[in-house]
Amino acid sequence: MTISKMNREISDLVNLERLAHILKSLNNEELETLELLLDNEAAQVIFSSVKELKEGKGVPIEQW
Repeated sequence: MTISKMNREISDLVNLERLAHILKSLNNEELETLELLLDNEAAQVIFSSVKELKEGKGVPIEQW
């Protein structure tokens, strides 16, 4: 194994440890948001809904 490859693997491990620390620090609302954003189908629905709302295509709650 070359030194540059070992350095890259160590750097990757440090990044994973940092990610683990960040994930542990999230509150319940942030974890739920992350879960939604990682779910491609749910994220697409959310982004489409926001786009429609900005375009004025939303349905008023009274009409639900």
